[in-house]
Amino acid sequence: MSFRERIEWIFRMGLLVFVLAAAAFLSAITAMRFAIQGREVDMPNLVGKTSSDAQAILQGRGLQLKVVDRVYSNLPANSVARQSPAPGEHMKIPQEAHVALSLEPQNVTIPTLVGESIRVARIQLLQAGLQLGEVTSYFSPDSGSDMVLQQNPPSGTRATSPRVDLLVEQSEPKPTYVMPWVVGMPLPDADRLISTGGFRLSKTTTSPSPQWPKGAVIEQIPGPGSKIDGDTAIEFVVSQ
Repeated sequence: MSFRERIEWIFRMGLLVFVLAAAAFLSAITAMRFAIQGREVDMPNLVGKTSSDAQAILQGRGLQLKVVDRVYSNLPANSVARQSPAPGEHMKIPQEAHVALSLEPQNVTIPTLVGESIRVARIQLLQAGLQLGEVTSYFSPDSGSDMVLQQNPPSGTRATSPRVDLLVEQSEPKPTYVMPWVVGMPLPDADRLISTGGFRLSKTTTSPSPQWPKGAVIEQIPGPGSKIDGDTAIEFVVSQ
C-alpha cells in the first residue's frame, strides 16, 4: 500500500468513525427527548372533587397533592375549591398540584380589630368563627400595649378565608421558634410536642386519608421550619 493509499484509508476510517459517532449522538438526543416528553402529563380538573379523590387522580398520573389553603365556598367541606396549575397545563412527574379545600359556605363579616389589643382581637375572631392568621410586628420603643395597627381583610368585608392577618405594634421583639415536623405522628404525641414547647393547638380538623393511619397528623399549619411565637395559630389536619 502506497503512502497516498494509506492516507486515503485513514481519512475514510476517520470519516466513518465521525458518522457513526454523530448517529449515536443524535439517537441519544432523540431518546432523551422522548423520555422527557413521556414524563409530562396534563393537569386534571380537580375542582369539586374530594381531597381523597383528587389525591387518587393525581397519584394515577404520577403527581402529588399539596393543600395550601382552606377557604369558604359553596362546595362541600374538603372539596377542592381552587387549584394550581390550571387544568390542561403540562406538568412533569412528580410535581405537586397546589389546592385550596372548601370549608363550606359561611356568611361571616370581618370584625373591626384595629385599635384593639392582640388578646382582644383573638377573642373577637373566635367569637366570629374566624382564626388569627399571620401576625406581623411593628416594634416601637414607646409602645407597650400590643395594639392592632392594620388588618387584612379589612373590617366589614365578607370572609373568604377563616384567617385574618394583623399588623401589631409591640414594644420589643418576641422570641421566635422553629415549627417542628409533626406530619405522620399520632395526634396526642404531636399535641404533647408543641405543648412542651409552650404552644397551643388552635384547631384540629379531620380528613379521609386511607393511606394514613387513623388519628395521624397529615397536614400542619404552619409548615415545618416556619418561625412561630406564642401568638401563632397552630392547626392540624388528622386522618379519619
